Amino acid sequence: MLNISKKPDISTINWLAILVGAVSSFAIGSVWNAKPVFGGTWQRLIGRTDEDIKNSNMGKTFGLAFLLTVVMSINLAMFIGADQGFTFGLFAGAAAGIGWVAMIGVMYLYEGCVMKV
Repeated sequence: MLNISKKPDISTINWLAILVGAVSSFAIGSVWNAKPVFGGTWQRLIGRTDEDIKNSNMGKTFGLAFLLTVVMSINLAMFIGADQGFTFGLFAGAAAGIGWVAMIGVMYLYEGCVMKV
């Protein structure tokens, strides 16, 4: 039976894990979005040039992306809870990620977006 009497407690969040999660997301993203991996293809498919990217406000982009990554990490930590171990957290994070990718994939299909990257 579902126990809904337990209230979320933000004081149980492992803030070091949140920070490590956000930083590791950026590390993985920097490899994933490098031009030799998928960055060049992504850039071509969305019609952005090197000049467009150079003229954009990358500080704002990276700053807000990092903040949103921290929010996602806190959200996942609140769902996992403090009583779970590393293995469960790894599985829950992977399952959440796969679920979000599937949801975005459905949106791409209905919008007719290119699904090359």
